[in-house]
Amino acid sequence: MNKNKIRVAIVGSTGYGGVELIRFLGGHPHVEITSVISASSAGERLTDSFPHLAELVVQPLDGVNPQEIAEKADVVFTATPSGVSGKLVPELLEVGLKVIDLSGDFRIKDGAVYEAWYKHEAPAPELLEEAVYGLVEIYGEYVRGKHLISNPGCYPTATLLGLIPALSAGWIKGQGIIIDAKSGVSGAGRGANLTTHYAEINENMKVYKVNKHQHIPEIEQVLTQVAGEPVTVTFTTHLTPMTRGIMSTMYAELQGAYTEDDLIGLYRQYYAGHPFVRIRENGKWPATKEVFGSNYCDIGFAADSRTGRLTIISVIDNIVKGAAGQAIQNLNLMMGWDEATGLQLTPVYP
Repeated sequence: MNKNKIRVAIVGSTGYGGVELIRFLGGHPHVEITSVISASSAGERLTDSFPHLAELVVQPLDGVNPQEIAEKADVVFTATPSGVSGKLVPELLEVGLKVIDLSGDFRIKDGAVYEAWYKHEAPAPELLEEAVYGLVEIYGEYVRGKHLISNPGCYPTATLLGLIPALSAGWIKGQGIIIDAKSGVSGAGRGANLTTHYAEINENMKVYKVNKHQHIPEIEQVLTQVAGEPVTVTFTTHLTPMTRGIMSTMYAELQGAYTEDDLIGLYRQYYAGHPFVRIRENGKWPATKEVFGSNYCDIGFAADSRTGRLTIISVIDNIVKGAAGQAIQNLNLMMGWDEATGLQLTPVYP
């Protein structure tokens, strides 16, 4: 064991988010992975399912035992389904661990709103209050030194990074925002089901959870905070025949005669010092392939003087910037390291 490194455990190591955490943390200079954990596969070897991790993980999968986790680790990533983390995280905090939660259980501050959208019992109000929403480029200053970080959802990450600078500046209206979001099938998780069956999704595109997606209150909560008044959105999600990637295309009413160059200047100034948000030049719009396998969020614009509306296009890799990569950004800030540590990988192309 390297005493100069932080010991890390990953609960939910057999999901896509957990596997990406292992891939990135394996090259992190300040981290040692001391425990990989799965409630369903304890005692088995992770490399039986993921041979590509052979040089990063040699120990068998541990079961979920908070006291045993605390003996091996200082920080825990909980990459579990919603409803699981809400019960597990309090036990992890009680034994002195720092937690970065990748589920949705601690994102919504109002427990009643959480229960209405997620259909699970909400965590204790004091934990919802304690949890810091870890959208690093917006709330990074609040992450430092904290013990419980709630990692944002994948769709909200792409969407919020695209909308917040213009909304914060008052350049767009908070009402009437329309979000057309598309995701690769890895966003549905690794479990086999008819929705992600090859014959069902190949050469096909599906809309789902229309006006009912659980990320709606998360997006509205943050935008309301930014705007200082209630913001509601129309948010429609689509499943597309690709493995990774999210494209969030947003439409908002402009409050002024702003051009693409104005917006580029605003966004570049807003995200100055944040290496993982890249703003495209005028007339250039991002594609999901251009962030594949990386922690980048790429954003482009089209301002329409004819309709008075702004189109914002934001793309991320849903498993990296939308999950594992952002979680590691939060770890870096939590521990006082540079936020880009261990994450500076160029996107995979083609």
